[in-house]
Amino acid sequence: MKAFQVLFAIFITAFSLSLAACNTVEGVGEDVRSAGDAIDDAAEDARK
Repeated sequence: MKAFQVLFAIFITAFSLSLAACNTVEGVGEDVRSAGDAIDDAAEDARK
């Protein structure tokens, strides 16, 4: 049970920091778009 509490605390901390880094819903959208673009670029490079 103690391990679960530690993992939960780490998850909540990481989640809070990621939200704080984005600041706004628009920022979240830009981050998601950026991640999608990176995945798309990697897939195109793998096809070559």
